[in-house]
Amino acid sequence: MYSNTRKVTLKGTEARGGRSLLGGLTNGSGSSLLRSTCENTSNHPHPQVLQQLRTFIQMRTKLTVVDNSGAKQVMCIQALKGRKGARLGDTIVASVKEARPGGKVKKGDVVRAVVVRAAMQRGRCDGSEVKFDDNAVVILNKQGEPVGTRVFGPVPHELRKKKHLKILTMAQHLA
Repeated sequence: MYSNTRKVTLKGTEARGGRSLLGGLTNGSGSSLLRSTCENTSNHPHPQVLQQLRTFIQMRTKLTVVDNSGAKQVMCIQALKGRKGARLGDTIVASVKEARPGGKVKKGDVVRAVVVRAAMQRGRCDGSEVKFDDNAVVILNKQGEPVGTRVFGPVPHELRKKKHLKILTMAQHLA
C-alpha cells in the first residue's frame, strides 16, 4: 500500500500528514508558509545541528523560556513524571541560567516549568505527528499557575489534556 502522507514544516513546527498545522490541505505548489523538509540543507551554517537525535528532555537540558516572567533560559534539573524524561506538556524542575534585569524571576532561582514545545516528535490521535525546532517552557509558581502574563510563539493543543488551560488562553498561536 502506498501512502500519500509527507512531512511539512511550518514556521518552526513540523507535522506529518495530509493537512498543515493551519488546517488546510498541503499542496505541492511550495507555498511561502509551507516548505518541504527534503530541501537542501547544505546552506545551513551548522549542518550537524540538523542531524541531531531528538530525545526526551532530561537532566541538564537547556530550554528557552517563552513567557514574560523575566527568564531567558533554564536548565532542567528533574522531570517530575516518567523515568526517561519529560515530553510535551510535562512539568519539570529547572534552574534559571539567564534572566532579564527587572524580571519576576532571577538567575539561580529553582522553578517549576511546563514544556510547551519539544523537539521530540509526538504522535496525535489522528495519525499526524508534531515536533518543534526548539525546546521551550513556561514558568509556573507553586500553585501551578503561569508566572508571566504572555506566551510567545506556537503552543500545541495537547496542553488541554494536561490541564494547562491558562497557558492556552495566553498563547498567541495554537499548533
